[in-house]
This record gives sequence, C-alpha cells and structure tokens, in this order.
Amino acid sequence: LSSQKKFDEIKKANQAAAKKLVEDQFSSSSEDDDEDAEAKQGKILAKTFTIYTSQTDGDASELERTRQYMNEAFQSGAMTCLICIASVKRNQAVWSCCGCFCIFHLVCIQKWAKDSLFLVSSPLTDDDFGKKDYPWPCPKCRFEYKRSETPSRYYCYCGKVENPALDPWLVPHSCGQICEREFKPPCGHKCLLLCHPGPCPPCPKMVTTTCHCKKAKPVPRRCSAKEWSCRLPCGRTLLCGQHTCENSCHAGDCQPCPRVSEQRCICGRKTAERLCASPQWQCDQVCGKPLPCGSHTCERVCHAGPCGDCPRSGKRSCPCEKTKFTLPCTEDVPTCGDSCDKVLECGIHKCSQRCHRGPCEICRQEVEKQCRCGKHTKRMPCHKPYLCETKCTKTRDCQKHQCRRKCCSGNCPPCDQVCGRTLGCRNHKCPSGCHRGSCNPCPETVDVKCNCGKTVIKVPCGRERTIKPPKCKQLCSRPPTCHHSTQEKHHCHFGRCPPCRQSCQKTLACGHLCPVPCHDEALVKQTGLHQSAGPWEQPSEPVFIQTSLPCPPCEVPIPVECLGQHEVSPLPCHSANPYSCRRSCGRLLDCQNHTCLKECHHVTKLNSTADGRKAGPECLQCEEECTKPRPSGCPHRCVLPCHPGDCPSCLQMVKIKCHCRLSVLYIECLKLTCADLKEKEHLISCKNQCPKELPCGHRCKEICHSGSCPLSCSQKVKLRCLCKRLKKEIQCSKIQEGRVSLECDALCKEMKRKASEIKEAEAKAAIEEEKRRQQAELEAFENRLKGRRKNKRRKDEVEVEQSSWQKYKNLIMLPMFGVAVVMV
Repeated sequence: LSSQKKFDEIKKANQAAAKKLVEDQFSSSSEDDDEDAEAKQGKILAKTFTIYTSQTDGDASELERTRQYMNEAFQSGAMTCLICIASVKRNQAVWSCCGCFCIFHLVCIQKWAKDSLFLVSSPLTDDDFGKKDYPWPCPKCRFEYKRSETPSRYYCYCGKVENPALDPWLVPHSCGQICEREFKPPCGHKCLLLCHPGPCPPCPKMVTTTCHCKKAKPVPRRCSAKEWSCRLPCGRTLLCGQHTCENSCHAGDCQPCPRVSEQRCICGRKTAERLCASPQWQCDQVCGKPLPCGSHTCERVCHAGPCGDCPRSGKRSCPCEKTKFTLPCTEDVPTCGDSCDKVLECGIHKCSQRCHRGPCEICRQEVEKQCRCGKHTKRMPCHKPYLCETKCTKTRDCQKHQCRRKCCSGNCPPCDQVCGRTLGCRNHKCPSGCHRGSCNPCPETVDVKCNCGKTVIKVPCGRERTIKPPKCKQLCSRPPTCHHSTQEKHHCHFGRCPPCRQSCQKTLACGHLCPVPCHDEALVKQTGLHQSAGPWEQPSEPVFIQTSLPCPPCEVPIPVECLGQHEVSPLPCHSANPYSCRRSCGRLLDCQNHTCLKECHHVTKLNSTADGRKAGPECLQCEEECTKPRPSGCPHRCVLPCHPGDCPSCLQMVKIKCHCRLSVLYIECLKLTCADLKEKEHLISCKNQCPKELPCGHRCKEICHSGSCPLSCSQKVKLRCLCKRLKKEIQCSKIQEGRVSLECDALCKEMKRKASEIKEAEAKAAIEEEKRRQQAELEAFENRLKGRRKNKRRKDEVEVEQSSWQKYKNLIMLPMFGVAVVMV
C-alpha cells in the first residue's frame, strides 16, 4: 500500500509538471524571449492597424493608447488579473472592463461580483432583500455594473465571437474580425481596427463641417476633430438684445453680456449702472403706494405690477382662527376669548392660553419619557429630550467593533474606523472603512523595469517579485564606475560593466584635462605586505588591488606673463608661475616723465582701476632733473626737479640780436615765446634802417625787419648805352624790370667799328708771333739732336727787338675790353 501511494504521488506530480509546461507554452509571456517572436508581434500589430492607417494616410499618432494595451498583451506578466494576482494566459477565459479596459479572469470577476452583491445586501432586512438591483463595481476603476450585467460567458474584445479560438497569429483573446464598435462619443461611424484590447481610437473618417458660428465655408476634417473655430467674431445677439458677442467663433452658448449700462429697478424709482446681462433688479425702498382702501399704503419692497387689495380688507380671523370678523381695514381684529388650542412644538399637547397674538409658549407639561435606546424612563418637561448614558454594546456591520454610542436606538451607524489590513500585495494596507469579508485588491500598479529603466511593464502590486525583468535593447545607461560621464556603447545589462578604456579627461587643478588612459580602476601590485618566514617558504604570487591612481603633472604649455608684463613664454602647466624676464621694469614713474630702470619685478596695484603700466610702491623713485621740452623758442631749463604736469613759465631775460644782426636786445623769455608772429617781429626789431643790400646793390630803405628785403629799389641811377658814351638818370627798379633802355647813336657805332678793326690787327700779330716762337723751338730741338759739343759755353742770347704794338698793346686793349663787356 505504501508503494502504491508513493507511485500515485509521483504520477500526480509528473502530470502537474506536464500541465504547467503546456500552459507555459500558451502563456502570453512565452514568446518574448526570441527575436522571431518580436518580429511576429510587429506583423500582428501592423495587420491590426492596417484598415485604420489607410484612412489616415499612414498617420498612427492617435493609436498610441491602443498600441500600449496591445503591447501589454504580448509582454511578460503585463496582463495580470488584479483579483487573483496571477498572469492571464492565452487559453484562459477573460473579461474586460468597459471603463478602464482592465482584463480579469472570468471566474475571478464572477466571484468578485457575487461577493460584492452579498456585502452590499447583507445589512438589509428580509423585506428589502431582493427588491432592489444593487450594482457591483469594477475592482480597478469602480465603474458600477448592474446585477444583470454580471458576465457568464467568455467573449472576444469586440463581443462578436463567444469562446474565440486560440490563434498564434492574432492578438490574445481576439477574434481577428473588424471591431465595429461605436465610437465614444457616438458619431455614426464604427471602429476600423481588428478586434483589439483597450479603447477605440478617435474616428478617422473625413467629414465636411462648418465652424461654430456657421460663417466660414465647410471644410473637410477628421470626424474626431470636426468641431473647429474660424477665429472670426461670433456676432450673435446676446440675451440683453442690444449687443452682439465679440468673442471669437466658439462652441456652445455665448457668455453673458460684459458691458455696463444704466438700468431702472422694477418699480422705476432708482437708476444704477449694472451689467447688461442682468437688467432686472430690486431697490431697497418700500413701495408706499396708497392701496384702494385709501387708509393704508403698500408695504412690499420694490415690485412690478399692481399692489393689489388691502390685506386687512374682507373677513379676518382672530389669532386662534376660530372666529371670523368683518371689520373695516382701519380696525384690528379682537381676540375671541376662547382657548388657543394650537398644537405645540412637541406635537402632542395643545396651548392652554386664551386666544392671543404672537407665538405660543414651549410645552412645559411633565411627562414620563423613555430614552432613545428604551432602557430607562424619567419624568421631565415635554420640550426637553431624554438621552441616557448607557453605551450600545451591539456589533457594527463590520462584525468586529462595538457601537459604543450613548443611548443608541439600535440602528447603529456604519463603522467609522479604517480597515488597515495588509492587502495581498504585502506592500499596502486597506484604506477602506472597516468591512466584512476579504479586502479589495490593491489598486496600485508597479513598474518592472530593466536595468536602465527605459523598458517598463506595469504589473499589479505584489507581482514584481515573481516577474522576470523585460529584455532591453537600449544602450546601457548605467553610470560608469569611473569618473567619466559616459562609457563605451553596449546594450543594457545586469551586473558589472566592462572596464573603461577611454582617456582620463579629468579636470586637473590647473583646469586642463588629463590625456592619459583612465586610471580610476587601475590594478596596482602590492609590495611589502608579507615577509617570508625563511628561505624554505615559497614566494607567493604578487597581489594586485584595484585603486585609483593620481593624475600625472600637467605638461600642457601655458603662456605665462613675466612679473613686469613684458613678455609671454610657454611653460609647462605644473610649473607655470610668474617669472622675471631680466629686463628693465619700464613702468611710468610718478613724475610721468621717466620709467623704472629696476629689473623686471612684481608691482602691487593700488586700486583695481589703476593703469597697468603705472609704477607701484616697489619701483624706483625719480631723482632726475626736469627734462621736459620747453616752449618753442625758450632755451632755458625748468627750475623744478622732474615733475608731472606742465612746467612753470620762464621769467629769464633772453639775449638776442635784431633782424639786421647789428644790435643786441634783452627781452623776457616769456614775452618772446608767447608772442605771435607780428608781436615777435616788433620785439626783435632794433628800429634802425636795414643794412642789407638789394640785388641791385643799393641799401634797403626799410626799418630793421625779418625776411628778405623788397625787390623794388627807388634810388636814382645813371643809365649808359652799350659803348658807355651816353648816360641818363632813372629809377633803379625800372632798370631791373627792363622797362627802360638807352640805345647807342651813330657816333657810338663808328667808334665800335674802329675798335673791332684794331682788335683784328692785334689778333693777326699774335698769330705771327706764335709761329716765330714755334719755329725757334723747332730749331733748338734739331740742334740738340746734332750732338753739339758739350761745353760750358753760354748760349748766345738772341735779342729780338720788340715792335711798338707789342709794347703798348696792354694799355690799348684793357679799356676796349671793358667797354665791350658793358655793351654786352
């Protein structure tokens, strides 16, 4: 028997494992693990949306919500029953809520509806039970369904096919036919998608429709967005009847008139500015019009229409309304003297006073009153309520807590405490009021994400522990373990990322980036951790630890300026500090004339706005004399030491010659340098006649002056002819200009002719003399060639007697040559 029992147990376990394997093959999560299933899913979605996208020219922007529901139908664990917190398989009967489109097991929703109806109807009495059709809510959205709408059969999403067949090429639980459900809100068209989960998309049909105000021409638009505005003024007459709507074309009724106008009240006595949309208003004055009786006036506040008859006319009753009197309206109705007998506020006793005006008194009769719970009685005035101090011990409808209300009538109120029991998800507590039976399922949903969090599936709260995370094809977005903001591209994964191979690019203290490879997780060999006990101990393998190495010194060349800001040199960044270039400082000293000759050094600026080239406290102090250029013409030096600004005026006397350079004058330097040309001309003049000669040879007649003398000479000179025989006195300037000339007469011409003849005779005599001299030289040369005896004998000098012309020719020719020059 024990062996047979063990056999049966093993048989049942194997059958259960085989059944589970078959169910897993048909589950919605079994096709998410390979690429073929994903391609197959894409084809199914495209086929489902084909008819819709053909109507919208390929625009699928309105299908996002439906696409999300359909993707959840294919993803692992996305379709979960909120009641039993289990996955919804392909081969299981389901039911979809028409409010939130959440999918439940058919068996679970039937049990939920049954339990909900029982909980609602359990506090009812036997007489009320079954007489009212109490609704049951959806576990997720609380959309209420009638008792008759409790699902009993398994239909596809569109409701056409009962028990739809399992087809791997269709959306799970779909019949594969066109949905044809009416759109919400209804527009006369039907859904064009294939049988699908979730809501139907907006209607894609094209209709011709006009704007809200009916002014614009009809245009073709999508049926789901056929309401449109032309943006023109509405122009419809408002309720006031005087103005038109100024808003742009809009849907629905126009807004009340926003304008203000003067409106009279109902009685017409007062006028006030009020909104045009509410012209009817009452003032606070009493009408006061005389009534037909002539004795009283109307006491009604501002009203329309006639005032009516006098309220005191006709038959009037006494205050207790037992006796009627016919009296003039000027007389008050007397009391009848009978007892009042009006029922008091207690509703049991009557007023015992005589007929009286005004309200009756409170009931003061003593009666035996029973408390609300019926356990105690007491005599007390009728108008006072009686509540005892006994607390109710009945259990409320939650069957857990007592009522504990004082003097309870037995109809205990519902329990006001919070349930607080832990829900099936083990994460939240029931927020509903204390109730009987099981708590509602947890309405929260939890996102199950991949490692990067971009691929997400929503599962009911509590299922996140058993659902396998979805596979993600996005790039890994996990922050790198090193200091880099990004790492080498690889797909999203769980576990440790591969080591970084990028360059360090850390920002060094100098601000540059480290160019060496990443060394945040470098393997470093540990040394000196273990000392061998002796030569017999085997050396252990070196231990490597993963640690972050410091960045090497920065070698980027940095342009560094010297201390004195004279030059910029590239230095390695780690040693880029200000240096001295060994030049002279060159900064302008306080004297504003000289520069600092100290070697390149640091200069402290006195303030932030100081000139960068101005000397500081570290620079030298100027000890030179003032070398500033003096005013033009001043030869003296400044009497002050080197100083900024202008030099003082020169007060020394200047020794200077006049224009004619004959006299020496002493003039103040200030006057001379500040004088203009005219004043300077006057100061340097000696006031004597100019000693200069004119080009003609005469002396200038002007007072001592600068520059050249005038060219026109006014002195009288003698003018001669060419042969110097004739003469005439005339002004020198006219002779220079060539306006006057003196011609030779006939006698002068005869004398000139004789002179030329004498000149020709002298020329001939000179030629002959030259010939004789040459002949003598020739003879002397020939004699030397003949080899005469060399003796000291004197040569015989041959004396040639000179002619008379040769003796007197110089005396004759000199005057004639002078006359010829003058004539030329």
